[in-house]
Amino acid sequence: MTTDSPVKYELIHVCKQSGARRGILHTPHGSFETPVFMPVGTQATVKAMTPEEVSSLGAEIILANTYHLWMRPGHDLIKEAGGLHKFMNWPKAILTDSGGFQVFSLSDARRIDEEGVKFNSHIDGSLHKLTPELAIDIQTALGADIIMQLDECADWQKDRSYIKGSVERTLRWLERCSKQHENTAQQALFGIVQGGVYEDLRRLSAKETISFNLPGYAIGGLSVGEPADLMYKMLEVVTPILPEDKPRYLMGVGSPDYLIEGVIRGIDMFDCVLPTRLGRNGTVMTSEGRLTVRNATYARDFTPLDPNCSCYACRNYTRAYIRHLIKANEILGLRLTTWHNLHFLINLMSQVREAISRNELLDYRDHFFSQAGWAKE
Repeated sequence: MTTDSPVKYELIHVCKQSGARRGILHTPHGSFETPVFMPVGTQATVKAMTPEEVSSLGAEIILANTYHLWMRPGHDLIKEAGGLHKFMNWPKAILTDSGGFQVFSLSDARRIDEEGVKFNSHIDGSLHKLTPELAIDIQTALGADIIMQLDECADWQKDRSYIKGSVERTLRWLERCSKQHENTAQQALFGIVQGGVYEDLRRLSAKETISFNLPGYAIGGLSVGEPADLMYKMLEVVTPILPEDKPRYLMGVGSPDYLIEGVIRGIDMFDCVLPTRLGRNGTVMTSEGRLTVRNATYARDFTPLDPNCSCYACRNYTRAYIRHLIKANEILGLRLTTWHNLHFLINLMSQVREAISRNELLDYRDHFFSQAGWAKE
């Protein structure tokens, strides 16, 4: 453990049945238990929710996006406002990604070289260049508790030669990020393990990344279209290499099956836009699988979204009412489905932590997958 790091991981218990771990992550803006799901507040807001509502669900940390906040309203403005916590009125922990994934995914005309990435803004087409140093400077201005290195999230279908070069470039960028990172007393820099679906490159990336002795490590480039079995295999390759006294963060994962399987393979932190995106499309996660409440079959269904759920939406409203709101284009309908989905995943992780403490996580997984609609993919 980096003794002077503002973010520290405390191991509480290892599940005897699965090897999964339960812990506490300490940050400048509060401590929280892991494994944890982090709601995504891309543009300094978790879509359709107020910060107070997100907090009421039990969320202790959220993710904000460096790229989007850089493009609008600008990191200088947020710094002037007192930082991201004050700007968005979120007093708990915040993690910001580096912006690299958005640059690679939103811009078809991106141009990568050793210096960084040139791209055109998705807002107005203006030309920008994101370098490792600038990624750190932006995140320093935002003031997040945990910040990420700039990495290249290469297409998993690229050939081995390309992925190898990408891994090596990401490591060189990590060195530059580390040198640029001066706010070490208030922000923890995490490195990112890449390597596509090549076991040897994943091992290489993991071993070289941990040599920087950072406060935590992320695993990137997974859950981007590759088969689930390949993702699980890469986790099984990487997590044994990562230090036991540092948090492990699997980026961009939010489906319940991936969360449970990720925890079993040693992951502590997850984030994904999935619950809010599904909610805005009128789909909810339930104890029996996904349910698209906007469908006509629920027009006269006066039961809750999930009869086994205790969230605000399920305690107070029916499928028929929420469907009516969505069909009438009323904002409340999508707020309620979003509310439910976030509660579902945050509550799922709470149940997973309890199963770890009881040394019963594999039994919990099997029971979860046995429920209709959640067959293991």
